[in-house]
Amino acid sequence: MSTLNGQSLFTGIASGLNSTYSVLANASTDGVTLKSILAAKNNTALNNSLNQTFASYIQENFSNLDTDKNGKLSSTELSNLTNMISTKGLTAAQLSQLGTATGMSTKTLEQVLEHFSTIDANHDGKVTTAEISAYNITASMEKKKTEFANKAADNMSVFYGSDTASSTTSLLDYKYGNGDDTTSSGES
Repeated sequence: MSTLNGQSLFTGIASGLNSTYSVLANASTDGVTLKSILAAKNNTALNNSLNQTFASYIQENFSNLDTDKNGKLSSTELSNLTNMISTKGLTAAQLSQLGTATGMSTKTLEQVLEHFSTIDANHDGKVTTAEISAYNITASMEKKKTEFANKAADNMSVFYGSDTASSTTSLLDYKYGNGDDTTSSGES
């Protein structure tokens, strides 16, 4: 498996949320409210600039995001969301929903989702960039162990020769000139 870049995945999600918030804020004179999000999602003039997936995520989680409960989502409240995503992570469902909407390569997202339960080291149902990095290190170590194990001789007769085979020479024979190759021992 290639190295997973969780940082780029989470950065893409944060960037998508921020740019969607910006479009929503610019489309409304009263601030980002549930009503203004719905109006923006239905505004065909915003089809090219508004990411519907991120807008839906903000809409669905509005009550949790509006921490001061004033009915408006501020840029500070959205920053709190993106900071929380970076530190506390995302569930598989959130990653699937938001990661696909970033427009980035889906290879990393697919690999993270495929190995989600292994990456989620603390078993809280969320993965963070730190857990993805730790998984990368563990996966790299396991890969090196496997490579080393595959390179190890499974038959020691390769090194020492075999008494039962008449034409077997060992690697030691070549090194010390005891093999059948007489030109290597100085004879012409």
